[in-house]
Amino acid sequence: MEFPKLRPRRLRANENIRRLVRETKLSLDDLIYPIFVRYGEKIVEEIPSMPGVFRYSVDKVVDAVKEVRDLGIPAIILFGIPEHKDEVGSDTWNEQGIIQKALREIKKHVPDIYVITDVCFCEYTTHGHCGVIRGNTVDNDLTLENLKKQAISHVESGADMLAPSGMMDGMVQAIRSALDESGYYHIPIMAYSAKFASSFYGPFREAAESAPAFGDRRSYQMDPANAREAIKEVLLDVKEGADIIMVKPALAYLDIIAKVKEVTLLPVCAYNVSGEYAMIKAGGRLGWIDEEKVMVETLLSIKRAGADMIITYFAKDIAKLINKGLI
Repeated sequence: MEFPKLRPRRLRANENIRRLVRETKLSLDDLIYPIFVRYGEKIVEEIPSMPGVFRYSVDKVVDAVKEVRDLGIPAIILFGIPEHKDEVGSDTWNEQGIIQKALREIKKHVPDIYVITDVCFCEYTTHGHCGVIRGNTVDNDLTLENLKKQAISHVESGADMLAPSGMMDGMVQAIRSALDESGYYHIPIMAYSAKFASSFYGPFREAAESAPAFGDRRSYQMDPANAREAIKEVLLDVKEGADIIMVKPALAYLDIIAKVKEVTLLPVCAYNVSGEYAMIKAGGRLGWIDEEKVMVETLLSIKRAGADMIITYFAKDIAKLINKGLI
């Protein structure tokens, strides 16, 4: 059938018909909100390059989590900024570490929120890399031993899910084995399976105080040019026992999200990262774009590509629109 009998505009004539035929929709169930917890007391500090996003001390984080819960967002992911840093990031498995303290407070006061913890070392090491340094590089296998300790410590403090982000070979298998051996069969792993060595992480590194002191992370994070390698990494993590697969960043890697969705039956998470957030916020503040509409369009594109859930700093903003029935 061709024009004039075929007229696709018939189904675009007004908002009601557009709603009826809309293929992709955003819901509260898609959202995970990142929260930064830092040492100190009575701290609620806005991150300059991420307007509307804050670092909280442990005594203030519960109020932030309650706001997220009250908006109907089902989950948060925690990132910690410790007072103590050392060569191996030992605060990550310290019972009195920043994440451990935050987990206990959150689970005590907001037990109905689902808490995911980032499992990595870059925020906790003096060198800012994601593991144990030997020579001028991260020693993969020594790092796995510390990842096991970090994982168990997080779960003992109340984590519902672990999200290892360092892109170490064998990290999912190591953590899965450690959890199972400790009786934590029920704890799922969200693997940062295709995490690219991206330029979109800049604001996060400011927020988490995690910029590397030397070199870069290209020896363990993925080359942005590679798609087949991303699929290989995903399939390895599936085999090792991951429960959810993540692609990070999202917006410049929509093709990767789509390819991953085709090759696995596991849920797919996409991380709408700090640089993606900051660009939209900056453009909106300058009046160059409609911030709200671009935010919605961006998140729709990520879901349309195949993401089942989205970690995004826009989660609270989009939740407010959803709750008002505006999208």
